[in-house]
Amino acid sequence: MSETISVEESRQLDNKTINEIGIPSMVLMERAGLKIYEDMIHNDDLDLSNTLILAGTGNNGGDGLVVARLLSTHGYKVSILTVGNPDHASDDHKKQQHICDYYQIPKVFLNERFDNYTTLVDALFGSGLSRNVGGDFATVIDKANASDAKIHAIDIPSGLNGDTGEVMGTAIEATSTSTIAYAKEGMVKAAAKPYTGKIFVDDIGIYKGLVAETK
Repeated sequence: MSETISVEESRQLDNKTINEIGIPSMVLMERAGLKIYEDMIHNDDLDLSNTLILAGTGNNGGDGLVVARLLSTHGYKVSILTVGNPDHASDDHKKQQHICDYYQIPKVFLNERFDNYTTLVDALFGSGLSRNVGGDFATVIDKANASDAKIHAIDIPSGLNGDTGEVMGTAIEATSTSTIAYAKEGMVKAAAKPYTGKIFVDDIGIYKGLVAETK
């Protein structure tokens, strides 16, 4: 496993890359989505013939929406389940949802049967989760884990603490995970292995060395 970073380091790197170096957040999101899509199509453990994106309303969910669009435009059957209040979505998430709406990617609701799908994409939370998962998010995570579908997580399995690897109430049990820029420290803890599965580390243009030069 390559170098790991803490959740706070990840936040700082994102902020500096966007606001000081000047790479727009939508560019980083597009890069992340493309890398995750490539991880998935080259992962023999996943059957992508019928995929459901589990999208939160933050930028992790936005990454998932990019993956949904790429799957759809390359001929895969894909649907989107948004968890959380869309009115409170991040700006980049709203832009990505607008694009998915243009491509008429189907939306489903919380009563959807997950066993109908071959792969679920966990795009509910990023690495910054700081409290136990509850409500609809916990319901969706437990439902995903109970299904026969394989799960591919984005950045970190939702519900896993990015620093300690501890489960925050409940957590996605992923077959594989695409983590962005660097693996988070909690992901490489022994207790996290049943949740992360195989880890892909995706280079999207966020570098510790490059950021250090701007200080």
